[in-house]
Amino acid sequence: GHCRLLCKPSALAQHLVRSLGRSGALRGGRWPWPRWPQLQMLWQLLQPSELEPVVARELLQLSDAGLVALDWLVGPWGAAGGGGGVSSPVLLLIPNAAGKVTGGLLQLGLRALERGFIPVIFNRRGHNGCPLTTPRLQPFGDPGDLREAVTYLRCRHPSASLLAVSEGSGSGLLLAYLGESGSSSRLAAAACLSPIFRGRDWFEAGMPWLYEWPLLLHLKQGLSRYAGALAEVVDTDRLLGSRSLRELEETLFCRTRSRPTSWESYWERNEPLRDADEAAVPVLCLCSADDPVRGPPAQSLPRELFRSSPFFFLLLTPHGGHCGFPRRGPGRCWAHEAVLEYFRAMAEFLRTEERRKGLPRPR
Repeated sequence: GHCRLLCKPSALAQHLVRSLGRSGALRGGRWPWPRWPQLQMLWQLLQPSELEPVVARELLQLSDAGLVALDWLVGPWGAAGGGGGVSSPVLLLIPNAAGKVTGGLLQLGLRALERGFIPVIFNRRGHNGCPLTTPRLQPFGDPGDLREAVTYLRCRHPSASLLAVSEGSGSGLLLAYLGESGSSSRLAAAACLSPIFRGRDWFEAGMPWLYEWPLLLHLKQGLSRYAGALAEVVDTDRLLGSRSLRELEETLFCRTRSRPTSWESYWERNEPLRDADEAAVPVLCLCSADDPVRGPPAQSLPRELFRSSPFFFLLLTPHGGHCGFPRRGPGRCWAHEAVLEYFRAMAEFLRTEERRKGLPRPR
């Protein structure tokens, strides 16, 4: 499929190239209009999930009495291999920064369920129907709530491998978590679909109105439910009257009544790659060169990071849009197959290394 893997040479990289080459995940059916990234994105957004998943919601109370929601995908039971065992790998699915659980993310969860994974969706405070019990939302790159959720998942499934995959702007949260946690992340591997690497540049450049306005309306609709509670800390009239994602982000997190801060200071604390050098978990970033949301590759892809870090892998495809990567036939998104094959290859590599070195399996 004319994909290129950009990474620092290593035994892990060689194993990943061999595994993806053998699997055929990158050789899916041809998309009839490969040079229309907008159409590819809309195709994935507007297509309903092939099967309606059965979801069991669990509310997790955080240290400051806030709530996040964990949605466990437990069906449909007719899926082959559905329902993992006690030691089955847990796959944490992170939606985009607006909290929109897309059909593509549900498809990935169902594919993982069929392969024996235990998929669970992480919903931030106030997103996707999660109650907002404190007048505080999660900033773009603040991994505090995610860290508590990961700790809970590790306690609930102590013998299982814990994996994570993010979609679009939600990758800012996952990348920040991996960098800030370093070798204590508790994750075995991670993947990002069409990630936003440079948060500040992305907000300042803005997206084409075709994508920005629906996302802005989705955010406002969710925030309007909590306008009364948020009025204590932000100017809700200005918030709900925002005309861009940047204005909304700045109003919500910088122009607060109690602790106002500058736009520059906000991004010093919330840039996704601020601690990327500390990451100690293999991360596959699957990107398209024609992504209309992320921006031109020359400015939006941190190529030097992938050349210098042994943990970051960039799988770059010429066409695919933003979180699109469409193909004909079952699955409709070849990136999902590539991500699941990547996780399988990582587990195989780690098992081989443990046997070679005679290391005991981590408890």
